[in-house]
Amino acid sequence: MPRRRAFALAGLALLSWLDALVELLAFLLLCVGLVFFLGPVLDRARGRAARTRELAGRWCGVEVTSPYRPEPPDPERERDGWYRDGNQLYKRAWWIRWNRRFTWMMEDPATGRELGWQLVNPPFALVTAVLSLATGTRALRWYGRWTSFWLGPRPPAGAARKRWLHRHAESFGHQIGLLALSLVHLGFSVWQFVVITGAAPVAAPLVVSCRTIPDTLRREAGNWTGVRIARPYLPPPGLPVPRPDGLYQVGKQLYDEPWWPVQRARTRWILHDRATWRDLAGGALIPVFSLLLTAPTVALLGWGLTGLVMLWAWRPFASSPVQWFPLPEVATHLGALAQTPVALALIVGGLAPTTWLARQQARFARLWLGPTEAMRLAQRAARLDQSRTDVTVAQAAELRRIERDLHDGIQSRLVAMGLKLGAIEALIGSDPEAAKCLAAELRNASSDALTELRLLVRGIHPPVLSERGLVDAVRAVALDSPLKVDVTADVPGRVEQPVEACVYFAVCELLGNAAKHGGARRVSLSLAHADGELRVVVTDDGTGGAEAARGSGLRGIERRLGGFDGRLTLTSPPGGPTEAIVEVPCQLSPAAASPPSSPRTSTSSGTA
Repeated sequence: MPRRRAFALAGLALLSWLDALVELLAFLLLCVGLVFFLGPVLDRARGRAARTRELAGRWCGVEVTSPYRPEPPDPERERDGWYRDGNQLYKRAWWIRWNRRFTWMMEDPATGRELGWQLVNPPFALVTAVLSLATGTRALRWYGRWTSFWLGPRPPAGAARKRWLHRHAESFGHQIGLLALSLVHLGFSVWQFVVITGAAPVAAPLVVSCRTIPDTLRREAGNWTGVRIARPYLPPPGLPVPRPDGLYQVGKQLYDEPWWPVQRARTRWILHDRATWRDLAGGALIPVFSLLLTAPTVALLGWGLTGLVMLWAWRPFASSPVQWFPLPEVATHLGALAQTPVALALIVGGLAPTTWLARQQARFARLWLGPTEAMRLAQRAARLDQSRTDVTVAQAAELRRIERDLHDGIQSRLVAMGLKLGAIEALIGSDPEAAKCLAAELRNASSDALTELRLLVRGIHPPVLSERGLVDAVRAVALDSPLKVDVTADVPGRVEQPVEACVYFAVCELLGNAAKHGGARRVSLSLAHADGELRVVVTDDGTGGAEAARGSGLRGIERRLGGFDGRLTLTSPPGGPTEAIVEVPCQLSPAAASPPSSPRTSTSSGTA
C-alpha cells in the first residue's frame, strides 16, 4: 500500500509539469498583451496543489494547511448603480472581480512557492517512489514534510532563521521572478512604443495603465532584494480652469468642453516626462541583463539536478549503463556514489551567488527605472507646486469648518444664554423662583458651551501634543483606540510643531480607517527618525483593499504631507494586510529633546 501511494503521488506530481507548461504559454500571451489567460490558469493550478495537500495529510500523516491569503471581497454596487474601482466606474463587476483576483494571486507569496514546487516536485516524487520500494512508509513521511515545506504556510518573518539552502533557493526564485517581470515589461514596452510612434494622441491612457508593470517590478525588487526603487514619474496635470466666459483655452484655441484640453495636457505630460522613455529603454535592456545573470545559475542547477536524476532515479530502471556528460558511464551503485559529489558541487556552485546576482539585477533595474537627480528635482518642483495649491485649499476648508462649528455650535449657545439672561432680569423681581431655575439652566448651558469649545480647540491642536510631544500624543491615541495597538518609538527629541501636528492627525486618520473600514483587530505602529526624516509605519491585520483615490481621509493625509514635502505610501492588497508609511523630512530639536530616562520603545494597547 505505501508503494502504491508513493507511485500515485509521483504520477500526480508529473502532471504539475503540464501545469507549468500551460502557465508558460499563458505568461507568453501576457507578454504580448493578452492578460486574461494567466489568472484562470493559476487558479486551476491551485486545485492540483490543494489535491496534493489533501493526499499528503491522508497518506503521509503530515497535515498541510492552506497558505493563501484571504480571498478579495466581491465588489459592491454603489447607490447610483455603478461599480467603482479607484477613479474608474464600471456598469458590471466582472472586470473588477477579475482584476482583484488576479492581483490577489500575483501578490500572494504562496503563488511563487507553488510555481517553484511545480518545477522541482516531479523529480523528488519519483525519487520518493523508488525509495518507497525499500523504506515503505518512511519515504511517504519524507514526501509529506517536503510537501509541507513547499505548499504549507510560512512562519512569520523573523520567527526562524533560514538555512543556507533555503536562503539561496529563495534568492534563485527571486532571480527568476525578476526575469519574468522584466520580460512582461518588455512586451508592454514594445506595445507602448508602437502606439506612441503611430498614434501619440491616444497614447496617454495606455502608458498610464502600463506603468503598473514597472511599478510591480520596483515593488518586488525592494521586497525581494532590499534595493528600493522610487517612482520617477512627474505628477499628472490638474484639471483646466475655465476662462471668465466659460471657455477653455489651449494656446490660441478655445474649447467649449474640457475633454480635449485634458487630453492634450495628459499627452504632453506623458511625452515630456523622461521617465516614460527610460521605462521603454529599461524594458529592452533589463531582460537582457537579467537573462545573462540567470543563465549560468540555471545551467549549473539543471546540470547538477539532471545528474542526480540520472544516477539515482533513471539508472536503477535502465537496461544499460547511463552516462552523465561529461563523466564516464555508470552501471553500479559505487559508480553513482563516486559521481554524486560532482552533481552536488554543481548545485552548490549554482546556488552560492544567487543572492548577490539577484541584488545586481535589482540595482540594474534601479539604474533605468529609478529617478535621476534631474528627475528628482523636477518631481520636487512639481510636487511643491501642487502641494502649495493643496495646502491653500486645505487651509481654506479648515477655516470654513472652524467657522461653521463656531457659528452653528458656540454662537447659538451664546445667543441662547443671552436670551436667558434677559429673561432672568425680567423675572428676578416678580418671580425669583423662576429666575433661579433659569439661572441653573444658564449654568448648565455655559458648562456645555465650555466643553464644546474645548473639543473644538482640541481638534485644532491637541494640548497633549504641545505639552508632551508627538510620541506621547500617539501613545495617548493608541490607548483611546478600540483596537489593540502596539506602539514602538525611536524619536530622541522633538520635531517642529507643524510637522508634529501633521503626523499626529495622519496617525489618527489611519487608526480610524483601520477600525472603521479595514475590519482590523490589531495594529502595529512604529515611529523612527533617521537621516533627517521622520518615518511612521502603521500596519493592520484588516481585509485590505484600501485606495487613496477612494478615501477622502487618505487624500487629506496626502494634502497635509504635501505641505511639508512628505509622502504617504500605501500597500493594501485584497485580503490584507494594510501597510501605510508616512515619511516627512524634518530635523529634531535638541533643546526640546526627551529626558534620558524616558524609554525609546514601549507598547500600548487599547481595549479590544
